[in-house]
Formats: sequence, structure tokens, C-alpha cells
Amino acid sequence: MKPIVTITLNPAVDLTIEVGGLVQGGVNRAERAQLNAGGKGVNVAGCAADWGVPVTATGVLGRGNDGAFVELFAIKGIADRFIRITGDTRTNIKIADTTSGETTDLNTPGLVVDAECLKRVTAAALNAAKTGAIVVIGGSLPAGIAPDALVSLVATLNDAGATVVADTSGAPLKALLAAKGKLLPFAVKPNRHELEELVGRPLPNLDALVGAAQDIVLSGVRLVVVSRGEEGALFVTADEKLTARLPVIEALSTVGAGDAMVAGITTALAEDKPVEAIARQAVAFAAAKLARVGPHLPERTVVSALAERAEITRL
Repeated sequence: MKPIVTITLNPAVDLTIEVGGLVQGGVNRAERAQLNAGGKGVNVAGCAADWGVPVTATGVLGRGNDGAFVELFAIKGIADRFIRITGDTRTNIKIADTTSGETTDLNTPGLVVDAECLKRVTAAALNAAKTGAIVVIGGSLPAGIAPDALVSLVATLNDAGATVVADTSGAPLKALLAAKGKLLPFAVKPNRHELEELVGRPLPNLDALVGAAQDIVLSGVRLVVVSRGEEGALFVTADEKLTARLPVIEALSTVGAGDAMVAGITTALAEDKPVEAIARQAVAFAAAKLARVGPHLPERTVVSALAERAEITRL
């Protein structure tokens, strides 16, 4: 099994507050509150570690409040290669309405990161990826980092023999996919909204999503996964097109389900699984995560059973 490295340049401390029937403009009594280390790459690392894969996590953290991250990495056996800088990592507040099943996000500004810090993160990732790791670049970019900064990062990782999975959106994703050849990541995982933003037009049905995903594959990306919420996900390569889904599961928290899907994709790639098995594992990770708050999976047998139940439709 290949090791996994995750890169999170703009992580967050996630404060999840559960409320039964959120009343805007009124007083709400929280049923429960939970603080978790967060950020796409951190969430991927947590779920991948639960699956039993060796994981290294790097990125940028503020020295002032890294305790939740230190604790998470220690509990899960994740190698901590984060670069610490002065200041506090941002806090993102997530209000989970347990009555409606909806989550409201309040995201605060993050740290300001300079080019020198990015070089240190790149060096840490390269050191961990020397054995041909699967490298996940996840989330938004912090202030101080240009939207096209991921292009050179991906190129450097590709040169080192890594397999890069990019889960970002907006200007960074657009810049990344404008690159050519060896500058491109192996895989990307936009959701429907992010893919619509990328192509600049509505994608109202499955055929439209397939067409947009195929265009990305034709540019040189090997695997495009489009997450579709309760409808599962679309998986497109040069040779295969399929959807995978599981029955709707009652969710304790939808926060991080997309990141869990990336963890499923990444761990399946680390195990050299074919596309259908990647799809099954991806939707199983996402579904299993719905019953947990924070970057955690249930026992492996539970996730494997979900993967076997996944409904696969070849297109």
C-alpha cells in the first residue's frame, strides 16, 4: 500500500454546534458543541488513517492554537509535518440543524502565508512523497498565495513520482486545469457547483456533467470525480464513465463528507484499485462519515459493507 501525503495550506479549527431547529435572529440553545481540527487535507488524513494507511500531513498552522491538530495527529498516528507560523489558525463555525439536516457555515479569515513558507511546505511534502505517495492538495489558498501557485507545486510533485489528487475550487482549480501535460494533477474532485463555476455554465443534468468531466479528461487529467450529494458521484476516465451511489443515510453531520469521499478515492488509489472499486470506496467513505462529527470513520468492516452495497451504473 502506497503512503498518503496531504497538503492543507488554509486549515481551520472547526467548531460544530448542533441545534434542533435553528431560529434566525432568535436565541438558540445548542444541543452539543464539538471542536475539531479541520481543513480538507486534514479531514482526508484523518479518514485515511482510520482506514489503516500510513499518512503524513503538511501545510501551514498558526502557533497560537495548534492544539487540536497536535491531538488529532497523535491519536490517529499521522506524521505531523505542518509548518508553524506566528498567529492563529482560523476558526470556522458550523451550525448543524438536527431538525432540517442543514448546516450553516461561518468561515473566518485565515493566516497570511508568503512564498517562503510555501517553499517549506513543498519541501516537507517532497520529503514524505519520496516513496511514490498519493498526494492530496486540498482546500482554498490562504492570503498571500497567488491563485496559480498550485501549478508549480503539482509539477514538482509529479516530477518526484507522486500521484496528485487536487480538491480545490474557484481560481486555483481553474489555473491548475489550464496547465498542460505533466503540470496536471492525476485526479480532481469538484462538486456540481464547483464544476459549473469552472466551465462557466449551468450543468443541469447528468449528461451535462459527463460532458464537462470528459473535457477535463481530454485535457490530460486521468480521473475526474464529480460529487453529487445524495445522488452519489460521477467517475470519468478516458476509458470508463460510471456513477456510484448508496441509499440516503440519516446524517449526524454533513460537514466533511466530500473530504471523506476524497479519502476513499485516495486510499483506493494507494491500493491500486480499478475505477469501479475506487467509486465504491469513495461513496462508502462519504456515507460512513455522515454518522460522525469530525474526520472519523467507523470500523473498517462497516465501510467495506457499504462499499459492497453501492449501486454502480455504467454510462
